[in-house]
Amino acid sequence: MQLFTTAEAAAYLRLKERKIYEMVAEGTVPCTKVTGRWLFPKAELDHWLASSVSRPAGLTRPEPTPIVGGSHDQLLEWALRESGSGLATLAVGSEAGLHRFTAGETIAAAMHLHALEDPNADANVAAMANRSDVQDAVMIAFCRREQGFLLAPGNPLKIGSIEDVIAKRARIAMRPNGAGAQLLLLALLHRAKASLEKVVTVSPVCPTGPDIAQAIRAGRADAGIATRSVANSAGFDFVSIVWEPFDLVMRQRDYFRPPLQALLKFVHSDELATRAQEMGGYDLRDAGSVRFVN
Repeated sequence: MQLFTTAEAAAYLRLKERKIYEMVAEGTVPCTKVTGRWLFPKAELDHWLASSVSRPAGLTRPEPTPIVGGSHDQLLEWALRESGSGLATLAVGSEAGLHRFTAGETIAAAMHLHALEDPNADANVAAMANRSDVQDAVMIAFCRREQGFLLAPGNPLKIGSIEDVIAKRARIAMRPNGAGAQLLLLALLHRAKASLEKVVTVSPVCPTGPDIAQAIRAGRADAGIATRSVANSAGFDFVSIVWEPFDLVMRQRDYFRPPLQALLKFVHSDELATRAQEMGGYDLRDAGSVRFVN
C-alpha cells in the first residue's frame, strides 16, 4: 500500500497543505493516523477522486475494467483462470473492493462482511440493502467458506478461541482495514468485550490469507484469520470460527456479458466441485444463486 505524507498528498491533489489539514478536520478526505502522523493511502485518494467526478447529464460511466476486486480467495482465483473468463483479480479487501466497484473501477466485487453484534447476521445482504448507489446491482453466491484461526503445525500455543489469543499474548497477523477477515477479528473481539489494543499485533499487514501463512512460517506471527483452504495448502493447523457467505456483486448489465457468463457457467461445473473438495473448507450448494437484487 502506497502512503502519502500530508505534503505529498497536497502535491498529488494540487492543493495547499493547509487545505489538506482543513479537509482532515472536516472528515472529507480519506486518511489514517499512525503514531500521531497523518497518512493518506493513494488507492483511497484515487477512489475518492473517481467517486466524486461530476458528469454532464446523459454521459455514461466508462466501461469497467475486467477485474474482480475485493476479497482474495484461492478457489475464485483458480475459477477465473480455468473458466476462460479473461477476468483478473485485485485483492484489496471486501470493503475497498465494494468501493471500487461502485466507483465503476471494476466489473465485480468479491466480498465477505461480518457484523459486530450478530455472528449469524447476513452482513453481505445487509450491506447491499443499505446502499443507495448501486440500484442496478445483483449479488451472486460463489460459495460458503470456512474461516478460522491459522496456526503453526501442532498449534504450539494451544489456541482455540479469541480469548486464548488474548490470554496467551499470541502475536496475530493483521489484515487491511475493511478486509472481511479483519472485520471478523473485530467482531470476535467485540463479542469477547475486548478491544484491538488487547491483542499483540504484528506488521506489516497481510493482504491475503497466504500472506498470513507466510508470516507464521517466517516466525513473525503466531496466528491469523484465514480460510481452511489456506491452512490446508500451507500444511498448518486450523481452528474453525464460522462458515461465511462469499459473494460476487456485479451490475445487472454486466451479468450478461461474456466474461461474467463464462465464470458463472463454470461455477456449476464438476471441475470446480472437484477443486473445492480438494482444497477443503468450501460449500458450493448455493453457488450461482441470486442472493440480492437492487
